Parts: sequence; C-alpha cells; structure tokens
Amino acid sequence: MSDQLLQFLFDEAEARPLTVSELNAEVRGLVERRFSDVWVEGEVVNFMRAASGHWYFNLNDGTAQIKCVCWKGTNFRIRFRPENGVTVRIRGRVSFYEARGETQIVVESLEPSGEGALRAAFEQIRARLEGEGLFSEDLKRPIPFLPRRVGVVTSRTGAAFHDIVHMLTRRAPSVSIVLAPSLVQGEGSADSVRRALIALNHYNDGLSAADRIDVIIVGRGGGSAEDLWAFNDEALARAIRMSAIPVISAVGHEIDWTIADMIADLRAATPSAAAEIVAAREEDVFYTFRSGEERLVSLISRFLDEAEARTRTAIDDLQGNFEWTVQHWRDRYADVTSRLRAETLTARSAAAAATISMLEQRRDSAVQKTVTSRNESLNVQMAKLNALSPLAVLTRGYSITQTDDGVVIRDAANVKKGDKLIIRVERGKLNAEVLSSE
Repeated sequence: MSDQLLQFLFDEAEARPLTVSELNAEVRGLVERRFSDVWVEGEVVNFMRAASGHWYFNLNDGTAQIKCVCWKGTNFRIRFRPENGVTVRIRGRVSFYEARGETQIVVESLEPSGEGALRAAFEQIRARLEGEGLFSEDLKRPIPFLPRRVGVVTSRTGAAFHDIVHMLTRRAPSVSIVLAPSLVQGEGSADSVRRALIALNHYNDGLSAADRIDVIIVGRGGGSAEDLWAFNDEALARAIRMSAIPVISAVGHEIDWTIADMIADLRAATPSAAAEIVAAREEDVFYTFRSGEERLVSLISRFLDEAEARTRTAIDDLQGNFEWTVQHWRDRYADVTSRLRAETLTARSAAAAATISMLEQRRDSAVQKTVTSRNESLNVQMAKLNALSPLAVLTRGYSITQTDDGVVIRDAANVKKGDKLIIRVERGKLNAEVLSSE
C-alpha cells in the first residue's frame, strides 16, 4: 500500500472519510497491480462446479486459506479436474472482490502437485482416453522397417537428444535427424511438445517420400513424477494419436510410464532405447548383407575347391580311359589282323562250305519229310470228309428228295398231292410230281 494512500487514510487534517467502496477500489487496484501473476500451491477444499461451468474452491496450506475461482472459459482447457484433498499448483492473478471485501485468486492454469494429486490426475486422463478406445492396439501403426529420416521432439540441450544423436551416429550413420526443440519440464512444456510434434508433421507437407520424416521420437530423460508430467497431458496424447507420422515415446527410465507411452505407436524404455530401435533396423540390414556376403564367399570358395577336385579327378579319369582305349583298340587290331591272314581265311572258308553243304542236306530231308507227312494227313482228312458227305450215300443206291426250292424232304407229311419235287441220284436228278403220300 503506497505512502500516499496511508497518508490519505490517516491524515487527521482530512475532513472527509473514504467510503467503503472507495477504500475497496483502492485496495483492489493496489492488490491486482502487485499480484498480477503468482504461483501458489496448496490443498483443494470446498470444491464446487457451478451450473454456469465455473469452478469455485479454497486453497489451504494447513494454517491459512484463500478463495479461488476458475472461469468456464479457462477451465475447459484444464484436462485435470480438481478434487477435495488433492494438492495443486495454480497460476493466476490475485483479485479483490469489492462488493464483499474478499481476496481471491483468478486461476489461469492448474496442475496437480504431489504424488497423490498426480496419480489422481493421471488416472482421470487415462480412464478418459481409454474409454474412447485411443489406447487400442488396432490404432498403433508399425514403425517403418528402414527409416531414413527421424524427427526428435525434446530439449535441444538435454541429455536425451545427445544420447539419441550419439546412438544413431554410431549405429545408423545413414539416418538423418530433424530436431524440433521443445520444453520438456515446467509450465507450458506440454503445449511446447505438442506444437513441436505438429510442426514435424507439417514439415512433411509437399516433400517427396525420400525426404519425409519416417518416424518421430518424443521424449526426455528421467526425473520425478512432476518432472515428467508434461507427457501426461491429454492434448499432447491426442496430438500423438492424430500424428500422420508413427511416434515412439521415450520418456524417463524403464520404470516410468506416461500417457504418451500408452498412446504412442511404440514405447521405448529410454531415449537411447528409442534410437536403438531405429538404428537396429539398419544394423539388421547391414548384418544380413554382411552375413550373406560371408556365406556367399564361403560357398564360392567351397564350390571352387570342389570344382577343382572334380576337374583333377576328371583329368585323371580321362587320361586313364584314353590309355585303356588305345590299348584296347591295339589288342583288337592285332586280333583282327591275325584272323585276316590267308591261311586263316582259307580254313574258315572251307569250314563254312562244309557247314553250308550239311545244312542243305538237312534242309532237303526236312522238306521231304514234311511234305510226305502233310500228304498223308490230307488223305486221311479227305477220306473222313468223303465218308461224311451226303452225296456218298448216293453211290449205294440212295437218293435225296427236295422241294423245287431246295428244301430236303424228310417226312411225307410235309408234301401234298401235286407238289413238284427234285430227286437227286448218284448221276443226275429227276423232276417229279406228288401223286399221293402215305
């Protein structure tokens, strides 16, 4: 309170006293100018959400308390809803309500403070996002097999960025890094990370596939729950899910889990682990090529050794076969030459002529014997055939009677008076007419 005001209030020479309204107006002006931006931490008591949407509560530190109000136009941006008994840290301005003569804090931002409050806020956000299905594995995209360009959202001066660069430079030198620097701790850090993530997505606009960022690493090094709280921000979580580029979350240490870890396409235990995941892809490819090259060299060496051995064996076999063939034909030539001598040919010719003469005699004898045997058999068959012939009975005085159309008459009942008949005898035939039959 200024000296001028004190003098004005207590100057005995002043004839007119201040009204309450005037006094409260002066106090309000002084308070709001002096405490236009303050951070205050305390426990929430008497929390009430009015029908208008405004929040009203008191902030208590155990020995004193102050009224707080968070207007609807502000609290819709605060994803954490305060509850009685939780410790929060608020930023705002101190105001003096003239009508009642009350001091209150107009809250601009609010975040949980202390392990219990952080846990409660964490569970609120997690339950809300999980209820919308944003943690579903079906929404998570695969990390590109061989990323060529990696976006990094973290502090430019933090150890996390140094670890990522060191890992990628050592194990994946072909990978380029695009840094979108951001705050990773304290007031405004969640919005800073979110804006950097969005900026990397805009970076890809209009670029060819070869120049685009393939994957984004969002993270920071370890710290307390409060240090990591920016990565539990609901707006940041939604931005990660909306990112057109797959996101790897690498926040804190292996035991630390944040909302960003749950909603990202892949969670890495540390920033170094995230870089290792990216680098491992390239290392896998190089290892595959190296292994393939070593196997190929081994196979070629073995093939050449085997081919050389087969060639030596083939040469030895060819040389042995050639010598055997030459000797074989030499032996055959000597044998043929010995058999083609004049005395040999004369002896063989005489033996052949004797054999031919003998075969001719055997042939003539066999032919004569065969003809005689066949004639005898033919005569026997002819005699049998003649004995069975119907005409043979005619020589013994019998005859054959037929109708004029050639049907043999065996029964007198088969003809009638006047029928024309033909009667065959041994020599010739007779034409007759039936006079009667008995």
